[in-house]
Amino acid sequence: MAPLLSMSLLARTAITASVMALTMYVVLGLDMSYAAAGGVAAAMTAGMALGGPLLGRMIDWRGPRIVLRVTVVLQVAFWLSVPIMPYGILLVAAFAAGLLLVPASLVTRQAIAAMTTAGQRRAAFALESVQGELSYMVGPPIVILCAAKVSPGVVAWGVGAAIVAGGAGIALLNPPLRAEAAADTVGRPRRREWLGPDMIAVLVMAFGVTMLLSGTDLAIVATLEEAGQVSWAAVVVAVYGVASVGGGLVYGALPRPLPTWLLLGLLGLATIPAGLAHDWPWLCVAGVGAGLLAAPTLSTVADAVSRLAPAGVRGEATGLQSSALSAGFALGSPIVGGAIDLSVPAGGFAAAGLAGLAAALIGCLLSRRSPARTRSPLSDLGLAGAADLDPPGAGARSGTSRRSSTASR
Repeated sequence: MAPLLSMSLLARTAITASVMALTMYVVLGLDMSYAAAGGVAAAMTAGMALGGPLLGRMIDWRGPRIVLRVTVVLQVAFWLSVPIMPYGILLVAAFAAGLLLVPASLVTRQAIAAMTTAGQRRAAFALESVQGELSYMVGPPIVILCAAKVSPGVVAWGVGAAIVAGGAGIALLNPPLRAEAAADTVGRPRRREWLGPDMIAVLVMAFGVTMLLSGTDLAIVATLEEAGQVSWAAVVVAVYGVASVGGGLVYGALPRPLPTWLLLGLLGLATIPAGLAHDWPWLCVAGVGAGLLAAPTLSTVADAVSRLAPAGVRGEATGLQSSALSAGFALGSPIVGGAIDLSVPAGGFAAAGLAGLAAALIGCLLSRRSPARTRSPLSDLGLAGAADLDPPGAGARSGTSRRSSTASR
């Protein structure tokens, strides 16, 4: 698990920084507007959102190693070509690169489900969500700093090299994505057997949490800009990130989990009062309260997907989760930005928090409407009845051997 998480952190940090690297290249390297840079960023983000289920289905069909090899080769070609591509070609190529991005998070989440027992899984997913938070704290700032010191084309090469190195490392590790006991017997169920109300509820909440988080970042910048303190935005965001890391570590050590809809609802409620802060110290205080719930909410989303998806389609399900997360990030900023333009910066926090509350409510209602189960993985405090999902005495590699039949119910 440790080598896998190390390679995954390298790849995910670079992937998180990839959009910023392209933005800096268009603005500084091509000397074009931020609107043009936003077009490239949007193209790559759209590719990521559409590519998640596609890559996940390919992983289910051919296994992780071949998919990782193909995507690594394509990423080498793209990032080496970035400094010589004109804007129009870069726009199309960025979409293709996002569509076939190295699926580091997809493989990592599936491997966690296969390599851990039910008692370990929540803590492992909490650690994975902390890893994601660290990638957002480290990747983009490094790109911005380096782009100001060296050529943005060289920065793009560096980001591409890190993506390739992380993807190649995961391919060499070739982690198991199914428990050994089920690897040779599990089939591929029909989509309607697993994409039911519970899974849709998880995807809605995945969309809601990232929409809330991206909207919160924009609201922080807008509030500090109005106060003439925009230079402190990085400090506030860093405080939020550190609180999220701490919250994820604490949540992973708790004896019992909490339902996803409850954590997301609490995150939404904690976000709205941040609009009362009008300078950076109070925003830091508000960021601690909301940040403590961010990583735990993301970890419960990943945990719920792994429990609801039968082993034969876990790649596609994890891809849908990644698409929902990407869509939330893409839509959160413009929607919250519209709320800020129509009102005041505090309206941005209100819009972000209400979006999270709405997603939590929808998730709660959908999880309670599932007709063919007696306990919901989202509403039950045991998150899918972990004791029912694993045979007694199962080892680390057989912890998901009976999840297929249980989750399809």
